[in-house]
Amino acid sequence: MSERARAATGAIGGQQRRGFWLRTLHQWHWISSAICLVGMLLFAITGITLNHASKIEAEPRIDHRTLTLPAPLMASLERHDEGNAPLPAAVARWLGDELPVAVGARDAEWSADEIYLSMTGPGSDAWISIQRADGAVEFERTDRGWISYLNDLHKGRNAGPAWGWFIDVFAIATLVFCITGLFLLQMHARQRRMTWPYVGLGLVVPVLLALLFIH
Repeated sequence: MSERARAATGAIGGQQRRGFWLRTLHQWHWISSAICLVGMLLFAITGITLNHASKIEAEPRIDHRTLTLPAPLMASLERHDEGNAPLPAAVARWLGDELPVAVGARDAEWSADEIYLSMTGPGSDAWISIQRADGAVEFERTDRGWISYLNDLHKGRNAGPAWGWFIDVFAIATLVFCITGLFLLQMHARQRRMTWPYVGLGLVVPVLLALLFIH
C-alpha cells in the first residue's frame, strides 16, 4: 500500500473515531441535560432567592391549636418510660386525624411529665406537646412560605433522606453534563476560536472576585 493510500486510510479512520466520539458525547450530553433540566432551573432560581433572602419579605403563618387526648389513648402513654421513642400507633393516628400533620414513626422525647415531638420540614417548623398527667395536647406549626420551602430544598434542610439521594443523583448527572460539554468544546474548538478564552473567563472572573472582594 502506498503512502498516499495509508494516509487516506488513516484519515478515514480518524474521521470515524471522531464521529463515534461526537455521537457518544452528544448522546450523554443531551441525556444528562434532560435529567438535570428541572433541577438546574430549581437550583438556579433558589440560588438567586437565597442570595437576596434578606430583601425578600415573607410573613410566617402560625397555626396554634390545643386539644385533649381521649382517655382510652392515655393508657398507652403509661407503658413508655423516659427517653426517645415513637408515639403509640393509635395516638399517632388520632393526632394525624385531628391536626394538619403526619406524625408517622418519628421519635418523640419522653419525660416524666411531657412528651415532645419536633417535626421540622422544608420551609416550616412544627411541634406537639402532650402532658402525660391530663392528656393536654398543644400543637404549633410555623409556615414560612413557598420561597422558604424551595430555599430549604436547595440546601437539603430537613428534607429527608429521599431528597438527599435526589441531590446526589442530580449532582452526578450535572457532572456528566459538564464533563461531556467540556469534551465537546475541545472537539469543536478548532472551528470556534473563542472557546478557550470564554472557558478561561469563566474561571478567571470568580477567582478575581474571590481574591479582591472576599475578605
